[in-house]
Amino acid sequence: MLRLLSFITCVLLLCSCGNHTAGSGPQGDTLALDHASLLTMVEDGASTHVTVSDPWHAGKTLQRLTLGTAEGNGVLRPLRRVVVFTTSHCQLLEYLGLADRIVGVCDVQYMLIPDIQQRVKTGAIADCGDAMSPDVEKIVSLNPDAIILSPFEGGSYGRLEKLGIPLIMAADYMETSALGRAEWMRYYGRLFGEAAKSDSLFHVVDSTYGALKAYAARLPKGRSILTERKTGAVWYVPGGQSSMGVLLADANSPYAFANDEHSGSLSLSFEQVLDKAGASDVWAFKFNGQRPMTRTDLLREYQGYKALRAFQTGEIYECNASLTPYFEEVSFRPDYLLREMILLAHPKAALGNLRYFTKIASPPLAQ
Repeated sequence: MLRLLSFITCVLLLCSCGNHTAGSGPQGDTLALDHASLLTMVEDGASTHVTVSDPWHAGKTLQRLTLGTAEGNGVLRPLRRVVVFTTSHCQLLEYLGLADRIVGVCDVQYMLIPDIQQRVKTGAIADCGDAMSPDVEKIVSLNPDAIILSPFEGGSYGRLEKLGIPLIMAADYMETSALGRAEWMRYYGRLFGEAAKSDSLFHVVDSTYGALKAYAARLPKGRSILTERKTGAVWYVPGGQSSMGVLLADANSPYAFANDEHSGSLSLSFEQVLDKAGASDVWAFKFNGQRPMTRTDLLREYQGYKALRAFQTGEIYECNASLTPYFEEVSFRPDYLLREMILLAHPKAALGNLRYFTKIASPPLAQ
């Protein structure tokens, strides 16, 4: 639900990162957003007034910006040089043809983007270290127009807050729908003065997602899918109203937790997962490794996995995020992920091959 926009005309970007109570908004045309719930944009001539709602505190604001080309205090002009802390936003800039605006990145070792990796090697993009402890001196030396980073609840950004460099609070990951997160590309495009380009790409994503959803709805009910795997004593599964839970529903897959009303993850014991979703037809999980996992590896991790129906039948699919650009792509291309889930739920769907997941190559266990 879009909250009322509160706008202060001359405010420095860093000051806007605190919590503010929503109030009356500026004059202008509110840009219609079909899916994003944490973002409001009001266009007023050559300016766009942006409010990012605080996802952790209802009724408060995380950030306010005025974007435009006019000179003046409090107006953020189109970004030409940016430091980006997250791989998904680097990939989005690649999609938008704006990767040449990136002058620095953090956590480069986790970025499966060949162009970024190559440009870091040649020195065209600076390696600014760990996102949790960035090389502040190097960032300053790059003279960026802004830093794009993911905020967190009660976030403190240390020395970054004192540099006088605008921090762009990329809170898109807190949206509760996949298309809601993807729609933030319309905001990011405007940050770079490329509104038409980002609107066009989102139209492609939105329309493709809608066509895939309609296609899946015409298919017979698909196979049920269990996601992720046990982490320590806990198995985190998507809530029924989470972006993945909704995406599985859109893939016409009978998800075991579909009736759950949570929009985030559920923290469950293995016994709870086994009781509710142990009979799922497919088990699909992500991991990071230098080689494919086997069922022997899985049993070495936890013997209880052999009680899962999908383990017994061999319907296990893995996504090695160290080698496959899953996290780079799906944040802003949920249509790619929906297609993947449709193929897992409906293996005979006429949609080609899987993009991210690979079936574990091992014969089923003897029944």
